[in-house]
Amino acid sequence: MRTISIILLQIISLPIYSLACDTLILDLRQTIALAQKQSAMVRSARHTYLLQYWNHRSHRANYLPSVNISSMPYINNEINKITQGDGTSRFISQSQFGGDISINISQNIAITGGTLFMKSNINYLREMENKMNMFSTIPISIGYTQTILGYNSLKWSRRIEPLRFAEAKKNYSEALELVSVQACRYFFGLATAISTAQTTQANFANADTLYRMAQGRYKLGTITENEMLQLEIRRLAEETNAMDAQITKEEELQNFRSFLGLSQETSIHLILPDSVPQFSVPAHEALSRAIQKSPTPVYYERMRREARSNLAAAKADARLKADIYLQFGLSQTGTTLGNAYNLPMTQEYGSISITLPILDWGRGKGKIHVARSQQELTNIQAEQGMEDFRQNVLKLVSQFNMQARKVHIARLTEKRADHRHTVAMRLYIMGQNTLLDLNDAVAERDSARRSYLNAMNTFWGLYYTLRSITGYDFYKQCEITEQLPIK
Repeated sequence: MRTISIILLQIISLPIYSLACDTLILDLRQTIALAQKQSAMVRSARHTYLLQYWNHRSHRANYLPSVNISSMPYINNEINKITQGDGTSRFISQSQFGGDISINISQNIAITGGTLFMKSNINYLREMENKMNMFSTIPISIGYTQTILGYNSLKWSRRIEPLRFAEAKKNYSEALELVSVQACRYFFGLATAISTAQTTQANFANADTLYRMAQGRYKLGTITENEMLQLEIRRLAEETNAMDAQITKEEELQNFRSFLGLSQETSIHLILPDSVPQFSVPAHEALSRAIQKSPTPVYYERMRREARSNLAAAKADARLKADIYLQFGLSQTGTTLGNAYNLPMTQEYGSISITLPILDWGRGKGKIHVARSQQELTNIQAEQGMEDFRQNVLKLVSQFNMQARKVHIARLTEKRADHRHTVAMRLYIMGQNTLLDLNDAVAERDSARRSYLNAMNTFWGLYYTLRSITGYDFYKQCEITEQLPIK
């Protein structure tokens, strides 16, 4: 017996071990590990995170210098209408070849919402008929453009996008733990279906045995025809139950394979946990960790900031706006490239454009009121959402702290119900018990078995749900660290 126990423990400790070439032995821990590795939910969560990661990279690039080189060579060989010096126009044949090359460096300024830029440019033109070359250069030009009193999208984006990315990282970590919750549901769903199939098959075998025994007793006249018919009806009912349970088992098995990304031909052998760890979770510590690690508080803070951003945009759109453009540089022309860089002349340019809504029939004011109302609604929803979040965490902790005891009671009930069934069967065979008592014992045993598996499922579901919300394993007393697809 000791040798058999050691062999079973060694089998359970293996990550994944084949009973046959296409049969997998899986306990709950191994099922969760497999789900976190290759399930469709994990792949979806990974790509959702990567989407936000690259969006965040693009956002950060808006605040870094950008360098661009552009060029547009061209050939012009056509007859054009040219205005002469005396004001008249003539159609003149032109044959030209030209092009330019520009280098532009720009830097967005988040505080002001403007853009600082520097550029250098060379233009070349060749008249093909008289073989004349002309160059125009801007060795360097520095400028600045900005909207005054307008909506500063750079400033608001800098306040919102980091929250969006932090939310994405926490969502990914939470999703991996929620995959564990789903894995528990599939694991115990299949375990319940297998147990039910085995139980109904055993019930059918017992009912068939009792019916065959009753046939002999009926011939001897020791039982009535009514009892004989009851046993036959019970046998037929148990046969139907066994067939229904087998169908349910196959459905759960297919769902289990699909969730784990396994071949539909793979046979599965489950090893159920025989106990649950005994520990309790401090409610206030769980709530504190949930506020720090869960994406829910970040989500509500992001919604608040987006509402304030929309209000700022509505206010800017309804008032005076002015765009300024300033540029200072050097420029020169010449028939050779060297002359085009010789003694460059200064070049200054400045402009300001003003837009003031005079008559919009209250459209701008209406947008402000809508945005302000939306902000107040968002604040109310965020406050209510956070309060619900706190209550849900405390409720979850309370349920978890009682669930281990429920598992113990369900296990004890299952043992007692199984023992009662054995006794009821023996007494019925001895003629000291009624068929009604036997049926009650069978129903209690089956119900107790299902209740025990449901209690186990609930315990592990609550355990991994707590891990997902708090980012902490209260059983191992350690932080949960997940490796992000890209750091």
